[in-house]
Amino acid sequence: MSVPARLFWTALGALSIGFHLYLVFSGLVPNLVSRPLHMALALPFVLVLMAGSASARRSGAVIAAIGIGVCLWIALNASALGDQYGYLTGPGQMALALVLLAVVLEMARRAIGWPLPLVAALALAYAVWGEYIPGEFGHSGLPMSSLFGTLTITEGGVWGSLTGVSVSVVSIFVIFGAVLNAGEAGQGFMNVAAAAAGRLRGGAAKVSVLSSALFGSISGSASANVASTGAITLPAMTRLGYPRALAGAVEAVASSGGQIMPPLMGAGAFVMVELTGTPYVGIMAAAALPALLYFIAVWVGIDAFSLRHELKGLPADERPSPRLVLITSAFFLVPFSVLLWGMFGAGVTPQYAACLAIVAGALLLTLDVRLSFDRRRTLGRIETVCITGGRQIATIAAIILCASIIIGVLGLTGLGVKITSLILSGSGGLLWPALLLTAIACLILGMEVPTTAAYVICVSVAGPALIDLGLSPLQAHLFVFWYALLSTITPPVCGAVFIAAGMVGENWLKVAISAMALGLGLYLVPLGMIANPALIELTAAPVAALLAMVKVGAGLAAISCGVIAPLNPLLRAGLVLLGAALLFLGG
Repeated sequence: MSVPARLFWTALGALSIGFHLYLVFSGLVPNLVSRPLHMALALPFVLVLMAGSASARRSGAVIAAIGIGVCLWIALNASALGDQYGYLTGPGQMALALVLLAVVLEMARRAIGWPLPLVAALALAYAVWGEYIPGEFGHSGLPMSSLFGTLTITEGGVWGSLTGVSVSVVSIFVIFGAVLNAGEAGQGFMNVAAAAAGRLRGGAAKVSVLSSALFGSISGSASANVASTGAITLPAMTRLGYPRALAGAVEAVASSGGQIMPPLMGAGAFVMVELTGTPYVGIMAAAALPALLYFIAVWVGIDAFSLRHELKGLPADERPSPRLVLITSAFFLVPFSVLLWGMFGAGVTPQYAACLAIVAGALLLTLDVRLSFDRRRTLGRIETVCITGGRQIATIAAIILCASIIIGVLGLTGLGVKITSLILSGSGGLLWPALLLTAIACLILGMEVPTTAAYVICVSVAGPALIDLGLSPLQAHLFVFWYALLSTITPPVCGAVFIAAGMVGENWLKVAISAMALGLGLYLVPLGMIANPALIELTAAPVAALLAMVKVGAGLAAISCGVIAPLNPLLRAGLVLLGAALLFLGG
């Protein structure tokens, strides 16, 4: 990238970061102004910076300019549009609405590929022509001025509550992650993990588990996790003689756990706040024990694999000194401490606390592990924060804006209620068959749609059915969110596995088989949450929650050993049955 281009994208990223931070501190910008401006700032990153060719950049620049124009028109006319109550007046407004929807679809296509915008386009087609579908899956018809007006000039559809979450909360935590990752925090994660687990049996693999859990708590992306921590852990494992399939599986499974690890959870936690009405702190508390169980199951699985293979720990000369661990850990402990103090000590909102943590993290960007200051290095880190933060905000915006079209159509046409009824009738009114149908839907949708979008779509149609069958809203949402992650390690489309397999030079299917065995917790913990409701009630009933964690953890350990360890077949079968009993009985 040329110097002028770098300066431009740095300035645009700084503008995006400054805008989102301003929204938190001001709180005075109307939604129909802030949300279109959020999209306007995201468009150049997705359509131009992330374009793969010169021609794509040129066409992207044209589309971005058109999209920015429409967004600015909505923001400038927000007050007048609010008085229209979702009805478009005249062909000019209809044309602008259609252009806006087309730009959102193209934005999502360029950011994440065809599947999600294709689903959104089909939803729009259903909204327009669904009245001609015979039977119960048709609808009574919608006036076009009302349909497209509700989707584009009201706080529904494109500018709905999900987009509000992206604007006011997710973007702030994305900036927080970008600030930490630009400095020494990433190395701090690795050093803490190496010091804590490096000397143990299977130590190199356990370092991967711990570092991915720590890094994933702020990145919220399995792919980013594999690419970053895997660049260090995968060579270490292969150098120590770990089978390549196992090394890739360890990194893929550990990295996938980042999306269920508070506080970020791949933006899922903040969307869950909006959809369930549960405070953010409550979501974190509910998600914490299941996430720990996932990583405990991976840890036990590594020990079980060590009975098959000689899995060495890290040599002493590759483990960091206590002094280095202490210094580098401060680069993430200080911002995290500020974040937790803000939420639990000062009692401010999560996004306000994250802003305070961003300030602390930004100050630490000026220092390295020797606690020395370098002006050029600091400027380079600031540039990285601006470009990376702007790009990541834009990518999430593209996903959320497109998913919001689908949610808007489900609500306007009543299709969501009809699919819910189909799930209820297909399951015979029984909970566990409904859970199975939901899990299959999550797996299929998650194959090509990002986790957060898959969760939003699935929970919109399956969530009400599961709640009608007796689950609490939080149980239903956490169940769906976990199963939206299945495709990260489950064939045929398993993104984390593909990346890890490429990095270790192993057949992806071999890596996937090992990953599915090692990642049993991803399949079983959601079921444990249903059979043991106390597991997610850490704040309301801490003793019961911890007892449930011990019970489910023992079940997971037994099943993991039964599946992986080279034991007598009868003993393996007995361990699996014992684990299933602990997991599902007496909850």
